[in-house]
Amino acid sequence: MTTALQTDRYELTMIDATLANGRGLRPSVFEVFARRLPGARRYGVVAGTGRLLDAIEQFRFDHADLAFLRSERVVSDATLDWLADYRFTGDVRGYGEGEAYFPGSPLLVVEGSFAECVVLETVALSVLNYDSAVANAATRMVQAAKGRPLAEMGSRRANEDAAIAAARAAYIAGFRATSNLAAGAAWGIPTMGTAAHSFTLLHDSEEEAFQAQIDALGVGTTLLVDTYDIEQGVDTAIRVAGTGLGGVRIDSGDLVETAQRVRAQLDALGATDTRITVTSDLDEYAIAGLGASPVDAYGVGTSVVTGSGSPAAGMVYKLVAHQADDGSWVDVAKRSDGKASHGGEKTAVRTLVGGVATEETVFVGGNADASIGRALQVPLVQQGAIVDEHRGAAGVAAARERCAAAIAELPSDATRLARGEPVIPTVFR
Repeated sequence: MTTALQTDRYELTMIDATLANGRGLRPSVFEVFARRLPGARRYGVVAGTGRLLDAIEQFRFDHADLAFLRSERVVSDATLDWLADYRFTGDVRGYGEGEAYFPGSPLLVVEGSFAECVVLETVALSVLNYDSAVANAATRMVQAAKGRPLAEMGSRRANEDAAIAAARAAYIAGFRATSNLAAGAAWGIPTMGTAAHSFTLLHDSEEEAFQAQIDALGVGTTLLVDTYDIEQGVDTAIRVAGTGLGGVRIDSGDLVETAQRVRAQLDALGATDTRITVTSDLDEYAIAGLGASPVDAYGVGTSVVTGSGSPAAGMVYKLVAHQADDGSWVDVAKRSDGKASHGGEKTAVRTLVGGVATEETVFVGGNADASIGRALQVPLVQQGAIVDEHRGAAGVAAARERCAAAIAELPSDATRLARGEPVIPTVFR
């Protein structure tokens, strides 16, 4: 499947005009960055890089695409011929997937001709903005959970493609598993799931339903105990499964109070190792509120797949430099009120003091000093060839490790859920 039409029309009309006047072939540098963090959060997490690399590789205009563009008279015949042969041949470097980022961080640097770079704008932003929004929300939930495992279970709250992308991003940010089987198959994410309320309602009694689940999945399974009366459900669960029952799930009511009552009831029945999982429209604040309760694990749906109030990361894709006719490089930037940016190709280094991040240092031009900390950008595409280590299940696993390491080196204020300024400043040099 091609991704070429996953773009806005004005990308192609710009190409049409610049190929006609000769500017479209000028060597250029584009950059993806965020002017601010969504929801006044303290840091962000880059996600979607591996998916974007797949999209770049698949960015081809096939016969059907070209026929559509011709029928809509989007561009000239000469530009259609250029699009028919389109292959990205430039270079891309950027923050490794899972890396923490801040306002102004040069997350992606795309180099090539103006025409071959500008056409990637929409697909790059659609991937990075959504996936990073999910990762931004997920990492806050991971911090709020304080080591207790979280499972992503929001597929029914997103469209089918976004559901897979959300599971991937949440896993990179520290979730332990997903309910989405397609995400598990595509990205190597552990999957989980047992039964819904409909399963209990199908049977003639709750006891019969629990017995059927135990027969199929063994006593290590988790039984949903709140279809009817929770106290009765817990009694029935232990009677059927014995004190070795793996877990019970609660999906309704006052979760703090209910979890306390269920824990006391399980312990009184001798099921001291039976775990309690809670679901029911959790977000990072609800998870933090459950911190003192005897909950063992969380299942999160709507909030994580919608970015917990910030469904897009606010990233933009801007031209920052191009070559002039005489071969010299010209730095360019917007000066618009409230949207001014920094021109020029950039290199980023995270300044560390005693292993703790103190500053995001962005060097404009070729004067980067990596000795002050940790270089943040890595090669992603080289002369049109995708760097494969960033893709597939292996890329997801590496991104997950990178995310944990990046967050571990941030100041302790990074874990606060309150709105505020970025936990470290971005300085341009």
